Amino acid sequence: MERVGFIGLGNMGAGMASNLRRRQFAMTVFDLNPAPMAALEALGAARADDVPALARASTVAITMLPGPREVSATGAALLEHMAPGGLLIDMSTVDPETTDALAAAAAAKGVGFVDAPVGRLAVHAARGESLFMVGASDADFARAKPLLEAMGSTIHHCGGPGAGTRTKLVNNYLAIILCQLNAEALSLSQGFGLQLETTLEVLHGTTATNGQLKVNWPNKVLRGDTAPGFAIDLAHKDLSLILQAANAARVPLPVAAAAREAFSAARAQGHGGLDFSAMLDVQCALAGVAAPRLKTS
Repeated sequence: MERVGFIGLGNMGAGMASNLRRRQFAMTVFDLNPAPMAALEALGAARADDVPALARASTVAITMLPGPREVSATGAALLEHMAPGGLLIDMSTVDPETTDALAAAAAAKGVGFVDAPVGRLAVHAARGESLFMVGASDADFARAKPLLEAMGSTIHHCGGPGAGTRTKLVNNYLAIILCQLNAEALSLSQGFGLQLETTLEVLHGTTATNGQLKVNWPNKVLRGDTAPGFAIDLAHKDLSLILQAANAARVPLPVAAAAREAFSAARAQGHGGLDFSAMLDVQCALAGVAAPRLKTS
């Protein structure tokens, strides 16, 4: 069986690593925060003192990190110490340039490479229900698939290395801008004095509905829960990556640019740590209307 190293035990990574360990994969973990490492140790994982130690202990190294800078630095350290024949799986959300550079560096070292960014939320990661968008050769995908199956319920092989990262940016583009569109629409309904439940019934019965409004928001901001499943700060980071990648591909995204400025304003007001569904509250405050909430049963 593979010896798995896992780096990055944040909101998403801790749940995914825990599910791997529960499937009895031999694991070594590393994070700058000792608390989630202790939780994984309680499940039987080993703790690495640093990235090189983890690399030497692992045949497969998985990274789930905040952004391109961390992925580039950690990936370089892993490749320096991993043996040829290993496999590096990056599940972070980064720009295509970072993924392509890491894939090339892995190939030069004789290490396989998979980019497998994650869809869905931290609650799904904890339940082993993540969705993975995978970029990999057929051979590397086959090797990574049992690990991905231990962490998720839906796996899409999107193409060769880099295809997963690019698919994730397309997915996050829609997911994030829908939060801003929904925020504006519901703040407008509040300005009109409409009743929330009736408005939602109408929207869900037409093509105006969307996954954020129908699935995520009723469990988050519309229930008064703005604890970060996916924070406004991270959404802003992803919109910046999306616009950077789109500019490189010469694809204009005017709506993404406008949405990023709305998220920038939310961050400037101190709301960056809230869930991205809390853009509703930000927009309602801007409009001077009460933020709507579903009635409790």
